[in-house]
Amino acid sequence: MLGCALGDAIGELAFAYGDRDLLLSAVEKMHVLRYTDDTAMAIGLAESIAEKRKVDPQHLGDTFRHNFQQEPWRGYASGPPTVFRMVRSSGMPYTEAAKSLFLGAGSMGNGAAMRIAPVGLFFYNSEDLYEWAGLSAQVTHTHPVGIDGAAIQAWAVARAVGLDPDSSFSVQEFMEDLISFSRTKEMQRKLVMVRDLILGGFEPEDAANKLGREVSVDKSLPFALYSFLRHPESFEECLLCAVLHGGDRDTLGAMSCSVSGAYLGIEALPGKWSEKIENAAAIRNLVEKLLPHEDTDFKPFPYPH
Repeated sequence: MLGCALGDAIGELAFAYGDRDLLLSAVEKMHVLRYTDDTAMAIGLAESIAEKRKVDPQHLGDTFRHNFQQEPWRGYASGPPTVFRMVRSSGMPYTEAAKSLFLGAGSMGNGAAMRIAPVGLFFYNSEDLYEWAGLSAQVTHTHPVGIDGAAIQAWAVARAVGLDPDSSFSVQEFMEDLISFSRTKEMQRKLVMVRDLILGGFEPEDAANKLGREVSVDKSLPFALYSFLRHPESFEECLLCAVLHGGDRDTLGAMSCSVSGAYLGIEALPGKWSEKIENAAAIRNLVEKLLPHEDTDFKPFPYPH
């Protein structure tokens, strides 16, 4: 989650400082790195899971709404506040309000994926990971592609948590398993492209143009995964790859760095950056509450090895 916050905050700076050297200089000069709604919603999801020990859509929606009311300036897109207003005015469940977005099609944006890291951590070895991710997504995103994107990102985080960064990393195995986990043709097609672009040695600029960097999850999450897979050994290079090629920079950073942080661990986060992220101590304390406890009934998730 600290990886998510760093990718988010530095990605937000990249809108103003799109050059590598300019961005690194700006980060160095900043006293505090401020995250956006991406991390704020990840924190809300973590808070809700920590309290309920599961994903409770109504409690999660209430948590999101409370946090939004406390900090509406975080840069929220229009979808979540619209859902919050509908729930407040009608009393309908969050999932029903979310279904009404986009003329009843539901949102296929990247908002459910950008915040999903706590699900990947808490349910990292659950065979029901897809279903838990889907429940968390449907508070604001009910389109099958929006749900699938969130589940794919949750899987990537969960798988990264269980891998040893000191052992060899197989892009082929990681991507084949992820493609099999996906449930929509739209996301599967893009994941195949990610695999082929990485294995084919395509440069980030070409990959970004082919995969997309927009707010829809099928046009942003794939490049975030590409950025991680191109630089699995370096959190810093993963982040810079994700945020320096235009598009939805803060969310690309949040998604790619959630996976990178899960894989490399907190020690791999550059200290010169992590010491500047706002509310870092509170985020770390929250993560501690998500770690498995004896009262948590997990079913083993059948990861291939």
